[in-house]
Amino acid sequence: MAVKITDICISCGSCIDECPVGAIVDDADNPTGEDAYYVYADKCVECVGHNDEPACANACPTDGCIVWSGVVSGQPSRSDIGEELRDGTNAVVA
Repeated sequence: MAVKITDICISCGSCIDECPVGAIVDDADNPTGEDAYYVYADKCVECVGHNDEPACANACPTDGCIVWSGVVSGQPSRSDIGEELRDGTNAVVA
C-alpha cells in the first residue's frame, strides 16, 4: 500500500515530520532523481495501526496533494479504499 505525493506539493516538510515509519523523503533523497517529495511504497503503511487515516495527508496544508496510490503486496492497507480509488487522483483527505 502507499500514498503518493502529487506535483502540487509545496515542499513544506509537514508530511515528512508526521510519517511514523519514515516512508517520505524530500527532493534531495528522491530515488527517481525528480525534484519532488517521494513516498517509498514498500515502507508506507497508510498509518494502519498508527492513526485513523494517513498522518501525512492530515498534516499537509495543500488540499489534494497526497493521493491514494497502488496497493503493495504483503502490506496492510485501508480496506475500504479499493483499486478504483487508487489511481493517483483521489485525495487521501478531502
